[in-house]
Amino acid sequence: MKYYPSTIMGYFSQRESSKRNLRLLLKFFLILTIMVTIYSIVFRFLMAFEGRDYSWITGFYWTLTVMTTLGFGDITFHTDLGRLFSMMVLLTGVVFLLTLLPFTFIKFFYAPWIEAESKNRAPKELPGETRDHVILTAFDPVTAALIEKFKSHRYEYVLVVDDLRRALDLYDVGIRVAVGDIDDLETYRKMRVDRASLVVATNRDEINTNIAFTVRELNERVPIITTADSPHSEDILQMAGSTRVLQLHDMLGRSLATWTVGGDCRSTVISQFDELILAEFPAFGTPLVGKTLAESRVREEFGVSVVGIWERGQFSIPNAGSPIDRNSVLMLAGSKENLAAFDDIYSFYHIWRLTTNPVLIIGGGRVGQTVADRFKEREMAYLIIEKNPRRAQEEENYVVGDAADIRTLQKAWIEKAPAAVLTTHDDATNIYLTKYLRSLRPDMQILSRANLERNVSTLHRAGADFVMSYSSLGANAIFNFLKKEDTLMLAEGLNVFRLKAPQSLVGKKLAQSKIREMTGCSVVAIKMDGVMSVNPDPQAPIQENAELVLIGSFEGEKKFLQWTKQ
Repeated sequence: MKYYPSTIMGYFSQRESSKRNLRLLLKFFLILTIMVTIYSIVFRFLMAFEGRDYSWITGFYWTLTVMTTLGFGDITFHTDLGRLFSMMVLLTGVVFLLTLLPFTFIKFFYAPWIEAESKNRAPKELPGETRDHVILTAFDPVTAALIEKFKSHRYEYVLVVDDLRRALDLYDVGIRVAVGDIDDLETYRKMRVDRASLVVATNRDEINTNIAFTVRELNERVPIITTADSPHSEDILQMAGSTRVLQLHDMLGRSLATWTVGGDCRSTVISQFDELILAEFPAFGTPLVGKTLAESRVREEFGVSVVGIWERGQFSIPNAGSPIDRNSVLMLAGSKENLAAFDDIYSFYHIWRLTTNPVLIIGGGRVGQTVADRFKEREMAYLIIEKNPRRAQEEENYVVGDAADIRTLQKAWIEKAPAAVLTTHDDATNIYLTKYLRSLRPDMQILSRANLERNVSTLHRAGADFVMSYSSLGANAIFNFLKKEDTLMLAEGLNVFRLKAPQSLVGKKLAQSKIREMTGCSVVAIKMDGVMSVNPDPQAPIQENAELVLIGSFEGEKKFLQWTKQ
C-alpha cells in the first residue's frame, strides 16, 4: 500500500474529529519529549554525584536506550540511587514507548491513513467532470460479464456498493467501485446520474423498482435498463421509469429453442442485421457431408457464405479446405433471397427432421416453459421431464421423475428423441445430466443452460453441443442496448459486431487485409453509403468511412479491437 502525505493531511484537515485526534497525538509527543529531556538532565546530575561527567548528547542517548529497553550496558550507575533512577526510566519507557506509543500511532495516525486510503479506492462521490458512464447497482454474474465487455471496449462505468469492505475487495480485483446506498437519492446525485449514459439494475424486482423510482426523481432522461425475474413485474418496472425491462429467463429459453434441431426442415434464422441474415443449418443427411467448403460451391450457386462451422460446441472460422462432416452445423450468411434459394435445394434432405419423436426438455421452470412455448409455435413435439409434480400443467407433455433415472428417460422415449434441452438452474446438475445423456445417446443433440460463465467450457467437455449462459446473454443484451444493438450474440461466445473500417485497412483488398489470420474474425458484410453488401467481393478494396460487419468469438473481437489500434 502506498503512502500519500497529501491524502493524510487532507483527511486531518477536513474532519473535526480528525483535527481533535491530531491535537491529541501532538500532545502525546510533546509530553514524551519533555519526559526524555527531564530524564537526560537528571542523568547528568546523578553521574556528576558519582564523580563522572557526560555530555548532553550522551544523556539523551542513555535515556532513549533505557526507555526502549535496548540496554546496551556501556553506561551504568554505580550507586543505589542511580539504579533506582534507571528502574524508573525503564518502567516509564515500557508504558510510554512500548504500550502507549504504538496504540497512539495506530489510533491517531495509521487508522486515519487506512481510512483515507480506503476512501480514495472506493469513493462516495465521482469527480465532477465524469460523464457518459454506466452506473451499475449490483455485482452478479451478469454485471461481471458486462464489466469485462466495458473493459474491452473502454467504456467508463462505476459499480455502486453499500458495504465498504465489499467495495475494497472488488477494487482489489480491478473493478471501479463507489460506496453508497442504491436506494438513496443522494447516492445517484454523487454518481453524476445527470451525465450518465445508462443505469443498470439487476437486483430483485422490488429493489429494481425502487432504483427506477429513485433515479427518475433526479433525472427523467437517463436510460434505465432493469432485469425482471417475474413476468408480472415488467409493467410495474416500466411504470416506475425503466426504459427497458429484460426478462432474461425468457430470452435464454428462446435462444435454446432456436438452436434445437427439429420441427422445421429449412435453415433456422438466428439473427438479422439490416439486410444480412444469419442462419444455422445441420449438414447431417445432406450431400454436403464429406465435402470441403470449396467443393460445396454454396457461395457460387446460391450467394450464401459459410462464415462458421460448429462441431460439438466448438466454433471455427472456415477456409476453402475446411471439411464438412455429419456433426457439422453450418453458420450461413446471406440475404433473404440467397437463403431461400439454398433452402429450396437442401431442405429436401432434411425430411428426416420432420419427425413426431419429441425433444426432451429437462426442467419445467421458466426457461423450460419458454422453450416449450417456442416448440409449440414451431409445431414441434416435446416432453418436459420435471421432478416437481405441481409444475406439471399439461399431463400429455410431462413426464414426472428424475432425469438421472433411466426409467424416467425410458418413459420419455430417450432412445428416439432427436435432442435434449437442459434448463435446470443448477450447473452441476446440468453437467452431470449432459455426461449421462451423452453416454446413452452419442448421436443426440444436447443443449444446456449455464448460470455461471466459468461452467460453459465444462459443459462442452461433458458433451453439450450448444451452451448458452445466463450471464453472457444478459451482459450482451445490456451492451446491445447501450450500443443501440450494434453487437449481436448468436450463441455462447460468438458475436456479430460492426465497426468503422480502421485507417490501417483503408485501401486494402479484403483478401489482403489479414483480418481472419490476425483476429480469427470474418467479414460477412460491408456497409457503405447506407447500402449493405452481403458477402462482399474479397478482391474489392476497403473504402474510407465503410462499416465492416464481422463475426467471431469474444476473444476474436478483443483481438480485432487491439489489432486495429496498434
